[in-house]
Amino acid sequence: MSNKNVELMRGDPKIAVRTLAIPIMISMLLTASYNIIDGIWVAGLGQAAIAGIGFVTPIFMILNGVSVGLGNGATSSISRAVGAKDHEKANQSATHSLLIFLVASILLTILFLIIQEPLLVSYGATGQALEEAIKYGTPLFSGLFGFMFANGASGILRGEGDMKRAMYAVIVSVIFNAILDPIFIYVLGLGSAGASLATIFSSIASAIVIMYWILIKKDTYVEVNLKDFKYDSKIARDILKVGIPASLDMFVMSIAMSLYLVFISSISGEFGIAAFTSGQRLYLFAIMPLTAIASAVAAVTGSSYGARNGENLSVAHMYGVKFGILFGTAVTIILIGLAPQLATLFAYTPETAVLVPEITRFLQIACLCLPLTAAGMVSSFFYQGIGKGAISLGWTIVREVIFTVSFTYLFGISLGWGLIGIWTGLALGRVISSILNFIFARYTIKIIRKRMGI
Repeated sequence: MSNKNVELMRGDPKIAVRTLAIPIMISMLLTASYNIIDGIWVAGLGQAAIAGIGFVTPIFMILNGVSVGLGNGATSSISRAVGAKDHEKANQSATHSLLIFLVASILLTILFLIIQEPLLVSYGATGQALEEAIKYGTPLFSGLFGFMFANGASGILRGEGDMKRAMYAVIVSVIFNAILDPIFIYVLGLGSAGASLATIFSSIASAIVIMYWILIKKDTYVEVNLKDFKYDSKIARDILKVGIPASLDMFVMSIAMSLYLVFISSISGEFGIAAFTSGQRLYLFAIMPLTAIASAVAAVTGSSYGARNGENLSVAHMYGVKFGILFGTAVTIILIGLAPQLATLFAYTPETAVLVPEITRFLQIACLCLPLTAAGMVSSFFYQGIGKGAISLGWTIVREVIFTVSFTYLFGISLGWGLIGIWTGLALGRVISSILNFIFARYTIKIIRKRMGI
């Protein structure tokens, strides 16, 4: 069995990366608009609410990261089966993925509802900021299954190259979020909790759409038959050997984010946290196109690896790197040039206007890393595509902990540069680690081709 998406992944890698990246890019930009929309509406609730949501961000990164990571595991397993023309394995990978999403969502919801307050306190949240954080976090953690199935099932579609319908599902969720945010936050008077409830209901809508295509309409390349399901530990391990390290990627980034918050809080308290949180929303929005390109590379390299096509494997990675650097440069120019105007999106009230200069500095310094960060991201997703999730995780640790955390502490705390030092450390750490990651990826491709004779 085949379809046009599968044939695209088996064809010219440049065309495949470019074609698949565009709908993923749109999807991720729309997904990132969750944060932007929430930030704009929450800004009207005051600095404590902004800071409170900022304290929840590292925890939410872990949870959302698990759903995305497990989805990446599904993408890798299915795309390699597609490349090898093993339709039955692709079917089994999709079915096992759904089971994994269900189990993970139940376990993690229980865990994080229990530990959220101690974690928030450990990040430095106190007083009203802590209250706002709990108001925002509790509904978010309770509705984790929505994110798990929306992001995870999107990974199934990406594995077979069906990026357009994954995009359509995201469009549904963004429309819901845009409508529900002001209603829940202000009309119903739910404040911070309203922002998270809007996000949860939106993700559930997205999940329902995707599950309809897979389980009811049944017009996907993969065929999921739950009635005849038989657990196969080998299939589950194949998904989890990428899914778990990819999930831990976000865990490592969350730990790094927590340390940034500690450093920033020690320098300038709630003001610094609010400025960083607002600037970080725009930074995360800016890396979405780069993540999209990297995700396309993961699917195409997975298919090339499964087909044992070394030339396509190498071309897909290198083309993705060039594509990413081009986009990263364009986004950097926009962010730096429009930094003051963009900063006012999150500081438009008299109380928060004082944040504008610092948010502007964050954008003008921290975002300088984006072009070369693209090369590192594409390389990390390449490892996931070929089923080497542990290597991808290793490079996340190198980037976020060994380099970036160390540099933020060095410049911000040790050398006493303050917040400017933190922003400098973020940029420099990511640039150096991304260059090293790219070099290692090219070496890895050379070794693979030599070992397999491809």
